[in-house]
Amino acid sequence: MTTPRVTFYSRQGCHLCDDAREVVARVCADLGESFSEVDVDADPDLADRFGDEVPVTFVDGRQHDFWRVDETRLRAALITR
Repeated sequence: MTTPRVTFYSRQGCHLCDDAREVVARVCADLGESFSEVDVDADPDLADRFGDEVPVTFVDGRQHDFWRVDETRLRAALITR
């Protein structure tokens, strides 16, 4: 099993997270990629680090977006290695 290229940091009850999750899931499915989702509120360090910026998306270990996920930008990041 390969490590997902996309990590999606979110929290429960976050409408921006719900919207961004749909974009991440769609793009990853279209491109044959996987993603992992992490609840920032389950880890005090992550909650401190990301605070009000959730959702936060990382691609290949580097921060890619926060608050909203731009579908075109995410596709480009996953196509380009």
